[in-house]
Amino acid sequence: MQEDFRLILDFVSVLAAAAVGGLFAALLRQPALLGYLLGGMIVGPAGLGLIKELVQIETLAQFGVAFLLFALGVEFSLAELKKVQAIALGGGGLQITLTILVTALLSLGMGWVSTPAQGVFLGAILSLSSTAVVLKCLMERNETETLHGQIMLGILVVQDLALGLMLAVLPALDKPAEAIGVAIALALLKIGLFAAGAVAAGIWLIPYLLRFLAKTESRELFLLGIVALCLGIALLTEHLGLSIEMGAFVAGLMISEVEYADQTLTYVEPLRDVFAALFFAAIGMLIDPIFLWNNLELILGLVCLVLVGKFLIITPLVKAFGYPLKTAIIVGLGLTQIGEFSFVLASEGQFLGLVSRRVYLLILGTTAVTLVVTPFVLRLVPIAFNWIESLPSLKRFFEPMEAPKEVSPEVQQLSEPVVICGYGRGGRNLVRLMQEHKYPVLVIDQSERAIQQLRETQIPYVYGNAASLHVLEKAGVEKAQSMVIAVSDPMSTRLCLKRSLELNPDLDIVVLANTDRDIELLYQLGAREVVQPEFEASLELANHLLSGIGLPASVIQREMEQIRSSHYLDLRPEQGPAQIARDLRTATEVMNSKWYALPENSPLKGMTLEEANIRRLTGVSLVAIRRAEGEEIDYPSEQAQLQEGDRILAVGEPDELAAFNELAKGEVAIPGINTPCQWLLVPEESPAHGKTLAELHLRRQYGVQVQAIRREGKFIRFPDGRAEIRVGDHLLLCGGSYPLRQLQQWLAPETQQSVVAIPIIKAPVSEVLQEYLPLDSQRNGD
Repeated sequence: MQEDFRLILDFVSVLAAAAVGGLFAALLRQPALLGYLLGGMIVGPAGLGLIKELVQIETLAQFGVAFLLFALGVEFSLAELKKVQAIALGGGGLQITLTILVTALLSLGMGWVSTPAQGVFLGAILSLSSTAVVLKCLMERNETETLHGQIMLGILVVQDLALGLMLAVLPALDKPAEAIGVAIALALLKIGLFAAGAVAAGIWLIPYLLRFLAKTESRELFLLGIVALCLGIALLTEHLGLSIEMGAFVAGLMISEVEYADQTLTYVEPLRDVFAALFFAAIGMLIDPIFLWNNLELILGLVCLVLVGKFLIITPLVKAFGYPLKTAIIVGLGLTQIGEFSFVLASEGQFLGLVSRRVYLLILGTTAVTLVVTPFVLRLVPIAFNWIESLPSLKRFFEPMEAPKEVSPEVQQLSEPVVICGYGRGGRNLVRLMQEHKYPVLVIDQSERAIQQLRETQIPYVYGNAASLHVLEKAGVEKAQSMVIAVSDPMSTRLCLKRSLELNPDLDIVVLANTDRDIELLYQLGAREVVQPEFEASLELANHLLSGIGLPASVIQREMEQIRSSHYLDLRPEQGPAQIARDLRTATEVMNSKWYALPENSPLKGMTLEEANIRRLTGVSLVAIRRAEGEEIDYPSEQAQLQEGDRILAVGEPDELAAFNELAKGEVAIPGINTPCQWLLVPEESPAHGKTLAELHLRRQYGVQVQAIRREGKFIRFPDGRAEIRVGDHLLLCGGSYPLRQLQQWLAPETQQSVVAIPIIKAPVSEVLQEYLPLDSQRNGD
């Protein structure tokens, strides 16, 4: 009884340490799994030594990785696996083989090992990557369905399959080649038999079992049944000499094609999260900080060697299979760590005498450090690519990844379609409703399963990433009448919105918000409407209840519209300014963003954002303003006024940011490809002072039009011919570059400003000028 109590105490201690560590990591805005690792290291044998029953805790921790892989299998589909089967099977197998071969040759050549068997063993350890860590990072970033996420998971599944093969071959490494061949043949036979049995069970047994459990209408029985199924198959693979994680993943795959897959995932997710925290804490308990410190230089060298070596093996392999360079680099960086199940191989190798105790500890230390580094690497990847793509000399190497994989023939025949990005449950319902009302619909998605459904139903589609400018161009977004963005990845949602408005500034875009903190940013980036599903469900429930009580429908409708027009502010959790600012920085750090100081004599000074119309002129979105006195306005409204000394956080492409910089300095902005616009200050003794626009005949003499006048805090948009020019006015002049220079010399001969033409917005010049220039001003000679 005392032993049982000791185990319970250890179990609670590990969970508490993981919870505290995860909270600490969250406060530092780091991935939670780093906190779990830190918590385990502190309470483990090398830390405070609070955990006594380490073996039992490690056994319980196996549930964590089993549930992680089981949930992954449920979310995965055979169609998705088929999409990456070539790189998963071919690339994964080559990656393992090359890693073992290169490691064996290098370690023998450098004298790190004394026999080829030891070199092969060391290569096997290094060839495995961490399924649990990579999967956790992808889930936290909502990237499991992205192309690079699918490739990573496909390769990791192959590595997990190979682990069983390695464990079978390991005891025969120091024996004749015939023994190794027999061990490999037996392992492959076991894998083949298991795979055949899994397919048979998935077709003839699992659907009936889940249907029977669901008929009981008992949540407890359904949960017990699927947990027993997951762990039972995982233990079966362990008994066959394969790996637990492979069995759990296969169990999830068997359920993924069954109608109860979503229900299964909902029930298992809480168990997965709790035991995953326990698993990472158990990994942390294996880390010896004192040994790491005493061998810091050697371990850091080994870590660098492993990271660089695996990156140089994996990246060219992914590229060789025809994937874009950017995807290959992300996959290469994501799989550079050593997997947690290399601990199992290392422990077995020490038992067989293939490595000494010190080498074993070095392997553990190197593995632990690579696991800790991985979340930071994956977090920095998008920031690094934003910087790289801002350099014209490097950007061209990454543009091919934007191309769509397939475009259905019907796309060319569509005129002013409704574009729907994302063919999930919401996207399918929207398509059906649009078709019922005879509206032309086009779908953009990058899921093989979704594209196959679109092919079967003959719905026009573009197969590719909706955040890609090339994909949006192929979809004809510039001629679309409206768009709905309903993709699961927040980053893709923001980029899709931003780039769609680059192609069609007047496009009516409705966006599905993935999280509460995305709502304001999406509006700031130009969304016409942002919908938050949970809030909308609350409003519909309230609508029904209030109608039943007897409240007039007009009153209910007015209240609902007020909540929506306030961007659900009444329903959102209250946040302080510091938290809002942190969320904004997190959202924009992976986008092209930059802080600009408003120049002292900027023509934008004193204008509201609505008057400045910066997004239309340059394509840039202003998402924050920091006043000279220290006040910060996050997500400023259209009526927010720009003041002297302001610092502005702008989001846009590099050329858009460059154009905004010119506009803010009063030099130039480009609303159309051939029509530069310039803010010009009318100085004292200007010959234009006191004259009306009709008297100046600027359009007739110079081919230049005055689109706006900024005067003493007032903004005059579309001035007519009766408008009088005064000293101190800021004029927004649009015309050719040479006429602007001539007019500038006449209106303000002392200024030496230059006009630079940088095309930003893709809308035709006639459409842009039509917005800025009314017909009566043309008749008056403006």
